[in-house]
Formats: sequence, C-alpha cells, structure tokens
Amino acid sequence: MNMQTISGLTSIEAENRIKKYGPNDVEEKRTGVVKKFLAPLYSPISLMLLGAALLSRLSNRIFDAYFILALYFVNYSVQRWQEFKADKALEQIRQKLSFDVSTFRDNKWSPINAKYLVPGDRIRLGLGSMIPADATVTAAKNLSTNEAVLTGESLLKEKKIGDKIFSGSFIATGNLEAEIVATGKNTFFGKTIFSIEAPKQKSILEKDILTITRFLTFISLGAVIILTLVLLIKGFGIKDLLTLDLSLIIAGIPIALPAVMAIILSIGAAGLAKKLVVVRRLSALQDLANVNMLLTDKTGTLTKNKISIEKVISYQKELSTENIVELARLATLDETPDAIDLAIIKKFEEIKGSTENTEILNFIPYDSERKRSTVLIQRGQEKILISMGAPQIIQAFDEFTSPELQQKFENDINDAAAKGFRVLAVAINKKNAEEKNMDMAGILFLADPLDEDSKEVIEFLKENGIGVKMLTGDNEIITKRISTELGLPGKILSVKETRDSYNKPESALENMKDAAAFAEILPKDKYEIVKIFKSKYIVAATGDGINDLPALKIANVGIAVSGAVTALKSLADIVLLGQGLSVIKDAIIESRKIFVRLYNYSVYRISESFRLIITILVLGIIYGSYPLQPLQLILLAFLNDVPIISLAFDRVKISSEPARIKTKERFVSSLLFGFVGILNSICLFVLTLNILHFPIEIIQTMFFLKLTISGHALIFVAHTKERWYKFLPSKEVIMATIGTQIIATGLAVSGYLMPSKISWPMALFVWIWALAWMQITELTKDLQEKFAKKD
Repeated sequence: MNMQTISGLTSIEAENRIKKYGPNDVEEKRTGVVKKFLAPLYSPISLMLLGAALLSRLSNRIFDAYFILALYFVNYSVQRWQEFKADKALEQIRQKLSFDVSTFRDNKWSPINAKYLVPGDRIRLGLGSMIPADATVTAAKNLSTNEAVLTGESLLKEKKIGDKIFSGSFIATGNLEAEIVATGKNTFFGKTIFSIEAPKQKSILEKDILTITRFLTFISLGAVIILTLVLLIKGFGIKDLLTLDLSLIIAGIPIALPAVMAIILSIGAAGLAKKLVVVRRLSALQDLANVNMLLTDKTGTLTKNKISIEKVISYQKELSTENIVELARLATLDETPDAIDLAIIKKFEEIKGSTENTEILNFIPYDSERKRSTVLIQRGQEKILISMGAPQIIQAFDEFTSPELQQKFENDINDAAAKGFRVLAVAINKKNAEEKNMDMAGILFLADPLDEDSKEVIEFLKENGIGVKMLTGDNEIITKRISTELGLPGKILSVKETRDSYNKPESALENMKDAAAFAEILPKDKYEIVKIFKSKYIVAATGDGINDLPALKIANVGIAVSGAVTALKSLADIVLLGQGLSVIKDAIIESRKIFVRLYNYSVYRISESFRLIITILVLGIIYGSYPLQPLQLILLAFLNDVPIISLAFDRVKISSEPARIKTKERFVSSLLFGFVGILNSICLFVLTLNILHFPIEIIQTMFFLKLTISGHALIFVAHTKERWYKFLPSKEVIMATIGTQIIATGLAVSGYLMPSKISWPMALFVWIWALAWMQITELTKDLQEKFAKKD
C-alpha cells in the first residue's frame, strides 16, 4: 500500500462533528416518546370510553364511571405493550447490523462503531469490508470495489488514490486507507433513500376493513339519531340518553377492529420471525396473501450467490480431474474471502485432495492487472510452475502439443460460454520457472448454483396461483440456462426487448406476461417492469441493493432477501433472513391463514354489529327503552373482543389460489347471520316481557347473557363453510370462548355489574335458547351457497 503521513481527528473533534453532522446512520423517522405515549389517548375508542365514563359520573353512576375507566386503562395498556414489543424487536435488528471500522483517532488506530464515524475521519479497510461512508482514497493496493448495491452493475470498479468510494459498496480486491467526506443521509447512499417518498401503504384488506367500519358507523349513527328522537319524545333524560347512545356506538361500531387486526398480524409476524422472516409493515402480510405475481432476483435468491466448481476437464493423460483441482488449490490463497478461491478450496476438500510433500517456493496472488495467480512449487526434485486465470490470458502462455488439443480446448471454452459458465484455465511448466511454452493442464467450469429449494419453491408458487418471473443483470445465455433449470416456462426477454415493451405502455403487459425471465436489466428497468405488472397483478418484488428500492417501494409487497444491504432491509415490507426463497413459502402460507382469519372475523363483526344495532333500534322504537344498560353494552363490547384475539391462533383452511375479498358473498353471509340474530333477540324479548312478564331488570340480564352466548357461538359458525361441528376452531379459540362464557354466566347469576341477578334455571334456559338458534344460523349457509352459485 502507498503509505503517507496520517493526521486523524481527536476524540473531541469527532464529538463536535457528530453534533454538527449527526450519526452515520440512515434511519427512518421515529415517533417521539411523548407522541407515542399520548397517541392511544386520543384514539376513537379511548375518547368514547372517556366520554362514557364522564357521562356516567355526571349521571351519578359512580361505580359505572370507574369501571369504564378501568376498562379504558386495560385497552391503553394493551396498545402500549404491543408497541413496546415491536420497538424492542426493531432495536435488536439494528444492533445486529452494526459493525466496527478501524479508525485513526487520537494518533492511533482503534475500532470505532460505524455509526460514530464523521467527516474527516481516516479509516482502514481490507478485502471484503463494507464501506461505511462516502470517502476519498488516500492509500491503496490492488483496489477494486463492488458497487452493485448502488448502481446495479456487477462489474468491479478499479479505484486509485484520489478516487471516491461510496457507502454501501464493499472492497472486492485489495485494501485501502481513506478520508471520510460524507456520512449518514448526506452520502450518495443516504440521498438515494431520502429522495424516495415512503408513503404509508394500506393493504387491500385494510382498505376493506375501513369500508366495513364506515358502513357500520353509518348504520350505528343512523340508529342512534332515530332512537334519540324517539326516546326524547317519550321523556328520556338527556344525560341518560347520551350515555346510552355513546354506549351503543361503542358496542355497535367495530372501533376495536383495527387493534384486533394489529394483534392478529403481530402474532402472525412473531411466528414468522422464528422462521427467519421479519415483517416490517404488518399490513404487507395481508397483501402477501393476495399476491399473484412474484418478480424475483436471481443471485442470492434463486441461486446461492456462492461460486462452485460445476465441472473439471483435464487435457493431460497423466493428470486426473482430481489432480487439476489440486493444482488449482496450490494457486489459491489459504485465507481468503474471494468467492472463486473459496469454491476451489471447497472442491479440493470434497475430493479429499492432498498437497503433501509439496513446498511453495514463490506465490504471486491474483490481481486485477495480471488477471491470474502464479505459484512455483517443488515436489521432491521436481519444480513446477502453475498459472491459473482467465482462459485467454493462460492460453497466451501455452504451447498445445497438437492442433486437435487446441481445438478441443477452444470448443470446451465455447461450450461453457454457451451454457453460461465462467471458466478458469490451469497451465503448468515443468521445464523452467517461466510463463512461456507452458502445457495446458485443464479447465474448471464455475457457476452460481441454484439453491436446493428453488425448484421446489417455484413449483409451490405455481400450484398456489402465483406467477414467477426472474429479473437478472446476467446475459441471455446464463438467464436461459437458469430459467430452464428452474422449469420457468416462456421466452427470455433481452434488455432491448424489455425497454421496447415498457416504452409502449398500451401493449407492454401483453408483450411481457409470457416471459420467463428478463436478462441484463438495470434498476430502472426493474422499476418499469414492476410498474407494468402492477397494472393487472398484485405484485411482490425481491431485491438486495439500494438500487432496488424504487421497484420495491411501488410493488404491493417489497421483499429484501437475506443478502440485502442494511438500508434496504430497514425500508422493505418483508425481510427474508434465511437463504433463498424457501422461507417465502412459510410467509405465503401464514399470510393466507391471517387473511382467512381476518376475513372470518369481518363476517362475524358485521353480523354482530348489525344484529345489536338493529335489535336495539327495533325494540327502542316499539317499547321506548333500551334492552341493555350502558355498562352492559360496554361489557358486551369487551367480552366480544376478548376471544377475537385468540383468532390469531385459529385453525383455518386456506385456498391454493391467492386470497381475494368476495364482497358480495361476505355481505350476504353477514346479513343472513345478522337477521337470524335479530329475530332471535326480538323473540326472546317479546317472550320474556309480553308472555312471561319478567321485570325489565331480569330481562336486561338475560338479554346480556343471551347476546354474549349467541355472539361467541357465531364465531364457531362463521369460521368455516362446513357444518360448525365438522371443523371446530383451535383449542385457543375454544378456551377463550369458554372463559368469557363462564364470566358472562357468573355475572348474570350473581348480579354483579348487572341490573339484577337471574336464577340458574333462567341461565340454563338462555343457554338452550342461544344454542338452538345457533343451529338455525348454521342452516343459512345453505342459502349462502345458492347465492354463490347464482354468481
């Protein structure tokens, strides 16, 4: 390395500069501690609960007011706990991704965490090191960098003193000393990230849930307005009426639906984290269930991103293919991060090669100028010179013993090129220690082999209704070989054909949809391809470099693969920590389960809210009173949502096709379930009031118990299209519903928090009544099937 006098910073100077420039970190905007603490306080559910508590206090219902406040703090605590766990998980990921850099400070070299580097720092990096910030090279030896993560170009960039090096790239050959000129968001890397807007995407299901909420809110508010007018005319007190109205809104509108959805998603994401899938945007799990097109990189995703020796050919009768590997091993460094050297070492170990009784007299390692390595060895009395490198370089030193041998060598090289293999040639000289008149010993075919699971995963994706297209910077020959090995049907589009297609938007998709793969594409091409496919498909796209960020941002689901740069991992929707695409199977299966669970919950929630709102509206208009008291309505809302959390563990049957929201089917199911519930409730009220002449307090307690039992029985009915007893929910759901029913029954027979207690025979009657109507609700599935067939 060219050495020069170094003058680094002092610790005090570095401290002042970090205050000026900030840490060397490209972080997302984080919510402040105060805002995080206060956010749940002004959520709709919080404001309504506080309003109900205030109105209860003003109406001198002291116990009710404090009980509602207790429920409010339970709700607040659950939200804060979920946020705390999410923040903790993200912080652990950030800590794992940090690394130290050899830095010259206070007149000595010492390791400094990359986060604390500042402009003016002098750093020293070796082979394989990631460049932590933009810098200017001050000393270098045989230096080249890989900037693929920034530019998409896989060719190495040679660097000399005075050249710029960029954060996010890494040292491919040689070593260096450099002075940092930009850190954090001021680097080329950082500016790329901050130039891209990162809108908060809502998933398809999330948008649907908001539509449901608006629909039920409209019905609830309409019912409240009508009831308020009716009851005001009948002489209800304004304070009591406001408390009742607010309680009905809390019970009727699915205010807790987003929180329940987040909990179900969080639990699903936690399960996936154990399978090496990190979900950064929870709603992406819902979109992943809908994905029907995967646009995937080749290197490191479908392939191992590890060079291997696929084939060895010997041109000397006395040398076996194992001998060729042994010669190549002698021309390789022992301790090296170079991928080709590691492939040779691995092959040498596989064949159990031996270099015993061999002394290395001189070794010249590979560099970017010589494009070969050379070693002089001695075996016994014999000295042998070995050269290994690019075929065209090694061929220039060789003297073929016959034209036929030379022709075979050239045919083998052409054959390797046609199949997309890279080739290393090995030549020897036993006559002298010069690279002249050497004998061609053999060649090694190199390739980035397919990941063992890639073919299986692609078959799985096809069987599950997801199309797969490969996007790569490799040439058409390599692309064709890989796509054939993977069993991807269709043609290979060249970069010219790809650009011609997307420059004609009206016919672009038609030209692209039958392609198996896209060759020699750059990041801008990837962006355009994703945009074209997104016009008709729900698209997931994978990437590993910061240059992939625009494409991943516009995809419905952006996936960072295991070898992706840190910044891309911090901005992608989903991060695969396991090698290859195999872990994506788990993500798709889990996402479809979550989708079905949330879809089933939406059917249940629409039915429950519709039943409760319309029942109270009808009875209020007919009888001029509510069948439930405010505290009962709020208790009902909470008891209904407790077992819903257990739906995160519910067993469901998933389709072999991408999930989709069947709006009409769900609307029909929900209304049929809801109408049965309305009829059930009105019949019980009429029976107990007009025929049995029970006091209104007894009826209200019975009504509370009936609504709780019927509501939770609906979970069993709504979670499957089969008869409910043929496909029961998971044990977690069953235990949760049993638990809430024990609580509801206990409250009813004890009278605690109720207008009046009821006897055990009354409670038994309510149970029999609710379970009998459950079977009537079950029969509506036959009507649902008839509607579905008409569609």
